[in-house]
Amino acid sequence: MSRLDLAALRGGLIVSVQAPEGSPMRDPEVIAAMAEASLNNGAVGVRLESPEHIGAVRRRCPEALIIGLWKRTFPDSEVYITPRWQEIQAVWGAGADVVAIDATSRPRPDGESLQALVERADRELKLPLMADVDSVANGLRAAQLGCRWVGTTLFGYTAETAEATPPGLELLQPLRTQLPQAVPLICEGGIASAVMARQALEQGADCVVVGTAITGVDLQVAAYCRQIAS
Repeated sequence: MSRLDLAALRGGLIVSVQAPEGSPMRDPEVIAAMAEASLNNGAVGVRLESPEHIGAVRRRCPEALIIGLWKRTFPDSEVYITPRWQEIQAVWGAGADVVAIDATSRPRPDGESLQALVERADRELKLPLMADVDSVANGLRAAQLGCRWVGTTLFGYTAETAEATPPGLELLQPLRTQLPQAVPLICEGGIASAVMARQALEQGADCVVVGTAITGVDLQVAAYCRQIAS
């Protein structure tokens, strides 16, 4: 069965296994161990940042569904999730099954357009792209351009949605109604409990991505310590 079979993925949990810069958790073997533990306990896939981490997990978990991305920052753009063609190539080459990219309306580095990137990815690599979006309009546009997955990842993280609080549950029903049924709809960002994950699925998401609440050791410990000290 294909790792991208939507019927097998629907209703499942994808674990985002990432760690902040400077954390000892960023060691590729630590990331790979957390990914394996997630998969062993029922996760249908993992979401990973950087070619190094993708490669480490692919070697350790050769059958895993991997959504890959690479966070890079540039002075001329606020887009940082797999922003350019170079990053798309590197993430795909490292072993990702799906490559996540920022699909908001924000200007991209070097003046590249989202449309050109999506068309080139399909033409040269035939790879599935996951559109990380902040709104219904941007999700629909990304699918129209050819992105094969759509996720609510950037809801609350762009200037247009800065007043909103993730997760983007309110995006789910209108997106699921208007997107083609073959396009998986992923709720990601701010899912802090299993109850919230269930709500996302009930409101139209095919899968949920959970990161900090499961694998965010640095952020979780810091949050506990702040609460204890207050």
